[in-house]
Amino acid sequence: MIVRPYRKSDAKDLVALVRALARYEKLKPLTTSAAKRLTADIGRRIHVLIAEEEGLAVGYAIYLYSYSSFLARPTLYLEDIFVLPEQRRGGIGVCFFAELRKIARRGRCGRMEWLVLDWNAPAHRFYRKLGAKPLDDWIMYRVVLQS
Repeated sequence: MIVRPYRKSDAKDLVALVRALARYEKLKPLTTSAAKRLTADIGRRIHVLIAEEEGLAVGYAIYLYSYSSFLARPTLYLEDIFVLPEQRRGGIGVCFFAELRKIARRGRCGRMEWLVLDWNAPAHRFYRKLGAKPLDDWIMYRVVLQS
């Protein structure tokens, strides 16, 4: 099993994995036009890691950078991390986070952040095992501009 940077040849696999995440989270699947925008934004607005096992893409992580004015450093923001359910508990998530920490350190980031659905207890347990702590004092707000 390896975790590596996205390659253009991974586009179909990435879209299939994003659709699998949507099914897991009971969300609407990625549309064809959204899939095109997603893959076009890789390297420009977002960065992607792919987990591969025996030549098959079994997971992905999408990350980008925000900025902390108080730390005066970038923050690595993890938008998505997903491993196919049948591939979980094999160390892929740990490998993703090891690689993301390396990337964040190389980028002189002050922290890494991500959101977790409140009902996803396995994810909460996993992140706590990694040493991550939930924030109690921040509430996310959203304004939808377009879909």
